[in-house]
Amino acid sequence: MDLTKFHKPYSHTSESEVGVLVIHGITSTISSMEFLAEQFADVGYNVELPGLSGHGTKWQDMNSLKYTDWIDDLENALVKLQNRCSKIFLCGLSLGGGLALFMAGKDPDMSGLILINHAAKFTNPKFWFVPILRKIVKSVPAVASDIKDPNSQEIAYDRTPTNGVYEMLQMLKEVRKILPDIQLPVLIFKSKEDHVVPRISATFTMKMLGSKDKELIWLENSYHVAPLDYDKELIAKKSIEFINEHCKKSLTIITA
Repeated sequence: MDLTKFHKPYSHTSESEVGVLVIHGITSTISSMEFLAEQFADVGYNVELPGLSGHGTKWQDMNSLKYTDWIDDLENALVKLQNRCSKIFLCGLSLGGGLALFMAGKDPDMSGLILINHAAKFTNPKFWFVPILRKIVKSVPAVASDIKDPNSQEIAYDRTPTNGVYEMLQMLKEVRKILPDIQLPVLIFKSKEDHVVPRISATFTMKMLGSKDKELIWLENSYHVAPLDYDKELIAKKSIEFINEHCKKSLTIITA
């Protein structure tokens, strides 16, 4: 399947002072987060949803990149938002959630984080062997389309590049170090049944975050790719409420 048509960056411009940088997951395309991005646009936010490097082409392309390439993608998208608005929220799924945490650690001036089944910590022993495995095996079976709704499908690679997993794990090492320094408001969504990212990613993040303003919402009716699953409307509703509430709080602080 030609994935390029599913991976063109999504962008929405408005007169609002609020912007949302939306970030998709590993091996995926922007299609996995486009519904949520459109919900943000419909309520008037500025939105940028970039396609991450090594995605949306062929899986072999991910075996020649570094996680810093993903950071560069996000920094470029962030500049576009910063040129249009003053209050910026980061919203990421899976790898995208880990990247959102990384970005928040680099730029504490963000207004808040929304994490959906985000990657932060893995305990399965198979991940111990990734540094060696990537030198022997270029890919492993796909992790994409872990969705409960049979009528929904994630557009993504049919293989998982081992170097992509390695680079994600390298990035997450840095994320775990900076969690105590992140003071931003954080909203976390975690599916009770997720076959890709373990529950400990959510509970560990909640425990280690330096922020006093943090909430964990358990999703009852979705698997890993929750923004395409039965709980997608709930995620959109709660995310918009979170953004609006924290925009009001910042206005109160400014005018007080």
